[in-house]
Amino acid sequence: MGIFTIKLTDIGEGVAEAELTEWAVKVGDMVREDDILGAVMTDKAAVEIPSTATGRVVWLGAEVGDTVAIGAPIVRIEVEGEGNTAPEDGAPEETAPNAPASGAGKVAEREEAPKPSPKPPAEAPRRSAAAPAPSPARAPAHRAPGARPLAAPSVRLKARELGIDLRLVPGSGPGGRITHDDLAAFAEGGGVAGPTVRAPRTGVTEVRVTGLRRRIAERVSLSATRIPHFSIVEEVDMTELEALRETLNARHADRPRLTFLPFLARAVVAAVTEQPALNAHFDDEAGVVHQHAPVHVGIATQTPQGLVVPVLRHAEALDPWQAADEIARLADAARAGSATREELTGSTITITSLGKLGALATTPIINHPEVAIVGVNRMETRPLWDGSAFRPRRMMNLSCSFDHRVVDGWDAAVFVARLKELIETPALLFVEG
Repeated sequence: MGIFTIKLTDIGEGVAEAELTEWAVKVGDMVREDDILGAVMTDKAAVEIPSTATGRVVWLGAEVGDTVAIGAPIVRIEVEGEGNTAPEDGAPEETAPNAPASGAGKVAEREEAPKPSPKPPAEAPRRSAAAPAPSPARAPAHRAPGARPLAAPSVRLKARELGIDLRLVPGSGPGGRITHDDLAAFAEGGGVAGPTVRAPRTGVTEVRVTGLRRRIAERVSLSATRIPHFSIVEEVDMTELEALRETLNARHADRPRLTFLPFLARAVVAAVTEQPALNAHFDDEAGVVHQHAPVHVGIATQTPQGLVVPVLRHAEALDPWQAADEIARLADAARAGSATREELTGSTITITSLGKLGALATTPIINHPEVAIVGVNRMETRPLWDGSAFRPRRMMNLSCSFDHRVVDGWDAAVFVARLKELIETPALLFVEG
């Protein structure tokens, strides 16, 4: 038998370390070549650790949440043959539970041999004197949560007269049915009237911030502390765009279904083409603004692991259906945890939306090192005066935040006004130049 050591391989892009986010195995598990041992994360991109040997796991080199250097030993596997590790380097200090080293069995025997002798009756806890059992009258009935208690009308009437909540009364009849005797016993036990006393909760649960949650915390802290934000909220009439979207979906049922996001991305492309200073990254340490010619739109996406921002690359070159197809693909990959590093980095401006759960207005945090973010809020029907009468219109608020170090209020207002114009007159989205 030999020891095979697996090291954390180079992830690329000059990454020197990664955070361990998950173990898929434990010491003692049998694994085969190409089985997934765990996962690490860097810059929001998760990378799985495959096994390169077949055997039994005898050592794990880190705990979830630890930072591991590229090239560091991460797993050791006991294999048939020689392995790739010298015995003095590969033998773990603690062996697997199901393969004790020499002498370990005797230690286990010594630990298991003494059996606790039963305490004499005199030392047994005297529960009746020290801690009297609570009155059964306060115990809730054993029935399905939310189920209506079974009781005859006369029992219900009597319970109302006594001020008793039948949901608190244990039933002794068939199927937990509450009888007059059950009600009387409950009343005699002190269960009449008065609100139900609920015991205060105690204790604190510590949840370690690891993986994607830690990355989100770091990036949000970076943005909030280094970027002086200011926000503009503008009301936008979505009625015409909604009608156009429904028409296009009906006429092109064989093509990807259009949501509002492809149109919003197209509006952002048109607006930043006129104001390239907003399609930019600000390197505040070098004092340089990098204005990008391509428009790579970040689409903030909620996943079971947390918020990620997959990137709709070259949005300026996509028609609405191409954009819709790519947005759906990126969102699926992000939620499945299979999005690559390239798909999660490099955005030049971001759109964030909470969908139907959104509020009337938000103040989104800029995705550092970008200089602007467009927030989409909840759409609802509101009455709007058209000069002669109030008409129902589909309205939504846009919430846009900007980096005040490089974007002035006037420029931000021009950008938001242009977005409003493009969305309210969607034909402009298809006019080149």
